[in-house]
Amino acid sequence: MPDDSEEQCGDIKFYGLSTCMWCKKTKAILDEKNVEYDHYFVNELEGDEKEEIRKKIRELNPAMSFPTVKIGDKIIIGHKPEQLEEALATCQPKMRS
Repeated sequence: MPDDSEEQCGDIKFYGLSTCMWCKKTKAILDEKNVEYDHYFVNELEGDEKEEIRKKIRELNPAMSFPTVKIGDKIIIGHKPEQLEEALATCQPKMRS
């Protein structure tokens, strides 16, 4: 359990594709941890919203590969459960109610 000296995670963002098995596995880890996060399946977005999200992803991950997860100041590219667990352990994520 994080102590008071550890900082908040801030808003957690998940960017993926609904057809990507690695994206589904990464999203499942976030769901299992019961953390609050915003998720975007880029292939399901349209128009200006899609372009806006693609621009945000490109800033975090110029290769535009998926999944891309932002937790605090950490960017995790690809399905990397250990990095995801570590990032969540070093901050205090908001929990879903």
